[in-house]
Amino acid sequence: MKAPAFDYVRVASVEDAIALLARHGDDARILAGGQTLLATLNMRLSEPALVVDITGIAPLRAIERRGDRLWIGALATHSDIEGSPLVAECAPLLAAAAPHIAHRAIRNAGTWGGSLAYADPAAEWPACLLALEGVVTVQGPQGQRRVPAREFFQDLYTTALAPDELLLGADVPVATAADWFGFDELARRRGDYAAAGVAIAARFDRRIAQTVRLCFLGVGATPLRAPRTEALLAGKELTGGTIAIALASLKAELDPLPDLHHEGATKRHLATVLALRLLTAADASRGALSA
Repeated sequence: MKAPAFDYVRVASVEDAIALLARHGDDARILAGGQTLLATLNMRLSEPALVVDITGIAPLRAIERRGDRLWIGALATHSDIEGSPLVAECAPLLAAAAPHIAHRAIRNAGTWGGSLAYADPAAEWPACLLALEGVVTVQGPQGQRRVPAREFFQDLYTTALAPDELLLGADVPVATAADWFGFDELARRRGDYAAAGVAIAARFDRRIAQTVRLCFLGVGATPLRAPRTEALLAGKELTGGTIAIALASLKAELDPLPDLHHEGATKRHLATVLALRLLTAADASRGALSA
């Protein structure tokens, strides 16, 4: 299909973008990497009167450490994150998840901010940000505000971002030696949307898991944490028995939505298989450090 007619403006500053969003509201759409917007335009799923191109705002490409936080600007591409030594050092979960995103051509163009703003429940970055308890920064006519990831993703393709606000980027805590991270997903083919995936962020005191955050993608309308199962794991050594109890809890806690290819029960099974793999790997890694 062919995209509907629309006006196009390439802005040079955040302020110019916000002014246009404030003037046009829901009739305007932001163009960053374009990997989602262009597809929805061509399929007539989106018919904005104005497309606001923000790719010329260079500061939004920054990846930098700010104290004990790692900041990633909205225009950083998936490939920028994948290849960044700073991300590998400060946010290993993001480095582990990046290669799972689609294919190289898409990773070269798609952006961090676009993925977070679109809030696809099968996307990797929203799940990782939630697992890391990251914070999204947005700016509108009234100024900037910071929105925790747990409040940002509200429903299917729905976020806390207002029509007149621009997503500037998001930050996550810098990893420490006590932290362990894991990411895995299952898809029909490499690069396809994941049937299920899981991001884990855990903090250990020797072999004891002080906290374990489990965040699942592809199983609900938003990325989903599993708080009841997380509570069972907190303060425990991740032995086979502890993991078995956690998996039983997960099966009761998760209620996945079906999709075109998988029933909810299948997604639940896949999610628990992935959790088993990563929790076992987490315990093995701590055991190796203690040896």
